[in-house]
Order: sequence, then C-alpha cells, then structure tokens
Amino acid sequence: MAKRRIHDDELHAQFVTFSCYRRRCLLDHPRARQVVIAMLADELQRREGTCCGFVVMPDHVHAILWFPATGCLSPMMQTWKSRSSRQLKKFLRGQMPQYAQSTDRKDPFWQAKYYPFNLYTERKAKEKLDYMHTNPVRAGLVSAACDWRWSSARYYEQNKPVGVPLGWVF
Repeated sequence: MAKRRIHDDELHAQFVTFSCYRRRCLLDHPRARQVVIAMLADELQRREGTCCGFVVMPDHVHAILWFPATGCLSPMMQTWKSRSSRQLKKFLRGQMPQYAQSTDRKDPFWQAKYYPFNLYTERKAKEKLDYMHTNPVRAGLVSAACDWRWSSARYYEQNKPVGVPLGWVF
C-alpha cells in the first residue's frame, strides 16, 4: 500500500477534516465541542498558526489552517488530536459516565488519520468556508449557520468572538 502523503511544503492553507472513532457522536455535548475549540486555539498560538474558519460537529471537525513555515500541519494535528483526546476521555468518564460505559475504554477518541486539502485560491477557500459553516444547517442542528456556537460562522456573519482568533490569509 502506498504511503499517504501530506503536502505541506508550499505554505498553502489547508482544509482539514477528522472524525471521531467510528464516526460516533462523541462531541454531542457542548462541553466536548468547547474542549476541541480550546485545544485548537492553544495549539495555533503555540505554533503561530492562523485559523481561517472551523466547525465542530457531533462526530467530526473541519478547519482551515495556515502556518508561516512548512511542515507544521502534521505535528499540529497530532498534538491537537492527542491533547483533546485525553481531555475528552476524562470529561466523558467524569461527567457522562453512562455514555462512557457504552464505549470500550481502549478505543481511541479520534480516527487515526486526518484529511487535508490544499487551498490554492481564495475562491476555493471561500467555498470550503461556506461548506463548513452550512454543515450544521444541512445536518438539521440549526436553521442558520450563525446559530451553531461551535463554528466560525458567528465571527463572519455577526463579528462575534468564537473562541479561536481568526484571520484570513488569502
């Protein structure tokens, strides 16, 4: 099998997607989604990265990320997923024991991989941003994108803070 390559050598922004293990809705609880957002903000600050947008859904996450140096995406994703996984497992065991009991403690929180997509143009970046922001609407979770508190839509539509400093790099 060919080794999967991450193309992070040209300073392009990346649209990334990753999912909960077996697409379980492990991020159903607002506090769980907030943990993912807090870890994203922390990792971006540590690595001097920029987030152009994000959405945390009940079973997966999308984000548009950019770094001022090449080779930053994989380490950032590994740390973001690892740190959030530890906190989320602790949260589920402590605050939602009935839910935690329905899963095997040995199961990972996240699927092993993440899926990046290089964004070469502003047009494609806006397309992906719109796709992310309308994800909760398509899923029937809210009627308007800005009503989903765990995305960057409120920042773009209402200029409200969303827990992650955002910047447009295009």
